[in-house]
Amino acid sequence: MDKCKVLFIPDNKTVVVEKGTTLLASAISCHIHLNAACGGDGVCGKCKVIIKKGDLHCEPSGKISLEERRRGIHLACQTLVESDMEVEIPHESRLDLSALSSDELKLRLRGVFAEAEDIFEAKPRLGDDIFSYAPLVSKFYLEILKPSFDDKTSDCERVARALEEKIGLVPHLTGLANIRKLGALLRSSDWKVTVAVAHKGIAPEIISIEPGDRADKNFGFAFDIGTTTISAQLVDLNKRVTLGTKATYNRQATFGADVISRIIYAQEEDGLEKLHHAVVDVVNEMIESFVEEYDIDLNDVMCLSVAGNTTMIHLLLRIDPTFIRQEPYVAVANLVPVFKASEVGVKVNPRGLLFCIPGVSSYVGGDITAGVVACDMHESKDINLLIDIGTNGEIALGNVDWMVSCAASAGPAFEGSGLTCGLRATRGAIETVKLQKNTLEVEIRTIGQDKPRGICGSGYIALLSELLRCGVLDKNGKINRTIKNKRVRSGDSGYEFVVIFKEDSSVEEDIVVTDADLDNLKRAKAAIYSGIAILVRHMEIDFNQIKKIFVAGGFGTSLNIDSSVQIGLLPDVVREKYIFVGNSSLAGARQSLLSTQASKICDEVAKNITTFELSADPQYMDEYMAALFFPHTDMARFPNVKYGN
Repeated sequence: MDKCKVLFIPDNKTVVVEKGTTLLASAISCHIHLNAACGGDGVCGKCKVIIKKGDLHCEPSGKISLEERRRGIHLACQTLVESDMEVEIPHESRLDLSALSSDELKLRLRGVFAEAEDIFEAKPRLGDDIFSYAPLVSKFYLEILKPSFDDKTSDCERVARALEEKIGLVPHLTGLANIRKLGALLRSSDWKVTVAVAHKGIAPEIISIEPGDRADKNFGFAFDIGTTTISAQLVDLNKRVTLGTKATYNRQATFGADVISRIIYAQEEDGLEKLHHAVVDVVNEMIESFVEEYDIDLNDVMCLSVAGNTTMIHLLLRIDPTFIRQEPYVAVANLVPVFKASEVGVKVNPRGLLFCIPGVSSYVGGDITAGVVACDMHESKDINLLIDIGTNGEIALGNVDWMVSCAASAGPAFEGSGLTCGLRATRGAIETVKLQKNTLEVEIRTIGQDKPRGICGSGYIALLSELLRCGVLDKNGKINRTIKNKRVRSGDSGYEFVVIFKEDSSVEEDIVVTDADLDNLKRAKAAIYSGIAILVRHMEIDFNQIKKIFVAGGFGTSLNIDSSVQIGLLPDVVREKYIFVGNSSLAGARQSLLSTQASKICDEVAKNITTFELSADPQYMDEYMAALFFPHTDMARFPNVKYGN
């Protein structure tokens, strides 16, 4: 086939592609990440590019106006390369995949709206009163008795005997590769070695043997693989301390904003491979960054513990996720054995292990299992509720005697995706909004105090609450057309409210919320609330019987509870019931890294959580439709919500 050169500016990167390749695929090939929330289906309208030179074929799209087309603006996902081309990528079309700054990370891990004394990250440290200390991998220094004519015990048995004397347990012998080099290694090291022992089965197993004393160098990583964000912690397994925390964006977002888009993309040629490498590359880059910053030897990283939703774990492990979205919605595996990290391309010690927190079902993953364990829900006599509000809304309800869970198809709106001016929780994102009732003048705060670039999830919730309070938005979610104010106007997608005029923004255009955005946000909040309500009704309890409501996840940490209740996202209960728990998925992964007791409990908890399929409940659609109002059609459920104040 014919080859074409595509030059992307201002990056000044050139890629050679086959004629007929989309510009989106061309950009991905040279590591330029465009905002393609819909996975390249042409429905989100986010991947706009400007064609400077060259021939193209472009499918018509309602996302491109006639005026934009005249200016050479096209959707990259719908534009086929027909010749050598020069393409400009506007700032607003780029996907920000940079690592989160310390301020942004603090926002996600701690929360900025709740009072300081009300915030706690779920079990941030492993305590003796929580789980017994027994890391996934331990290191032991051995001085082995040399063989003699009186003691002709084999080298393998000699190592096992020395280890038994050290820890009181007989280990499984090591693998063939270690055995092959064992004889020379023992003699060259004067029979002084360090063995790494994995506690992953019935008996401990020697996974590596190295010369000298390196028992004090033993590190591991805890990872939360989220649909939008990947978070990680470096843990000193000997000292039981977290050395550092980092977070960045999941590079898979290039192929779609939600799990369904990515499952569909995985079915394309090389799609699964690309999705797999997208996440593994990020994991390896984060590990490398930790190693350099904390000056540790990569060979001393012996294990990782990973939590994530079911689709993310499948893609990490390069397991086909196709059947997750096909009836009857079954995962290939919810529980996978501990295996070598190198098998999936994660670069730590070649014999280092990777443990995945077990999932519950196709749409309730190990992130919820980890969260339940981190919040001690599985041991509580009280009924508690865990809500992980993110790209995928996952909910767990129960106590020590029973636990049910469900997944609410909220979509990526609360991560700012699929909205006209939506933005992830990154610098320049509007995170809170306040309106003057009479003038509709707007006060905002952005992450990092930067000039506004867009609106993130917490900003949208605050904005909705304020629009309702000031009468700009009615209970159906429609903008009041009778208001005479410069901020309320007709736009390309119906009516819209101008939050920031372009002269005050950093994107050279107005930052608005439109009728279409409001519909998306209304559906997202209805999915979360109706999922909670159905679980509570199914267990024949009411909200007053719930002792604590844990709000988890990257989005949940910056959530304003009052605003969330005002719009009907969360139930109207005593506010003291709500507890921000930060990244409970990461906390559970860290606990499993430091304690095999915790990892075994995760296994048991995952088995004992009952999955409730919302779509199978005959009343779910009625519940969902009732929640498609602000806050709800049944105002008795929201007695403390009053508009017009």
